[in-house]
Amino acid sequence: MKPGRVQQCMVIVWAWSCAVILTSAVFAVIGFLIVRGAGALNLELIFGHTPAVDAILLRRPVFGGLFPAILGTLLLILLSVAFSLPVGLATGIYLAEYARGRVKSLLSLLFDVLAGIPSIVIGLFGFSLAIFLHQHLNGRIYPCLLISALALAFLVLPYLIRSTQAALESLPFQHRITAPVLGATRMQNIYHVLLPRASQNIAGGVVLAIGRCAEDTAVIMLTGAVATAGIPRGLLEHFEALPFFIYYISSQYADPGELSQGYGAAIILLIVCLILFGLSKVIQNVVVNRMRKGI
Repeated sequence: MKPGRVQQCMVIVWAWSCAVILTSAVFAVIGFLIVRGAGALNLELIFGHTPAVDAILLRRPVFGGLFPAILGTLLLILLSVAFSLPVGLATGIYLAEYARGRVKSLLSLLFDVLAGIPSIVIGLFGFSLAIFLHQHLNGRIYPCLLISALALAFLVLPYLIRSTQAALESLPFQHRITAPVLGATRMQNIYHVLLPRASQNIAGGVVLAIGRCAEDTAVIMLTGAVATAGIPRGLLEHFEALPFFIYYISSQYADPGELSQGYGAAIILLIVCLILFGLSKVIQNVVVNRMRKGI
């Protein structure tokens, strides 16, 4: 067998081995969670002793259940992505299509540094921001849902920027020149041609941002998440979140039953993330179809 053919076979074997190992690790983690937490999954874990219909319709508060934590997690993710997505897309478009030379290099360096900042530092920044606003703006402002969402938006912003920039810069040159040759402006070319074609890679950054917001504990622990806040009635209220519940139940459980509730909460968090990932895919398809039709 030729040396080049041997090297090619070795690369293929190595790639498949890595893929099998990573896939097996993912299924092992999920299987471990299911084995340890499936027994705790029931309506009582989610709604406590409150009837499910009354809890969902917000007629009665839920005590001893994960329903407030599930709602708090959903609100936190949606707010964080809503704050970071417009800024991340706009900045990524600017870096890919407009920035040049030293300006692009400087901004790229700053965003790389921002991506490397530990989440606990972002949490301390959010906590300090809450104290500053409490002292100088409004005495009713404390660590709350709004501060947590802003801190998480700051945390995931580099991922959105980089994914948007990389998706646009990887497009073939012929995709860039077709619309301008036909008389389209630069903005029309970006909106109607480049963004739809790069949307799949951009959506990958959005999914990464959703997962980052859903799993982070250090930020929300310092900026507003508490154990028994209930359903938040406003943006300036404390809130519950599944990552924080998993953290404190796994570090302070009194018996194996409480620990199994933590595993059950982890399974619920995975289900929430899968639902959000599916919704982001559906929204991506709708947006791309509208952009391609020029609506």
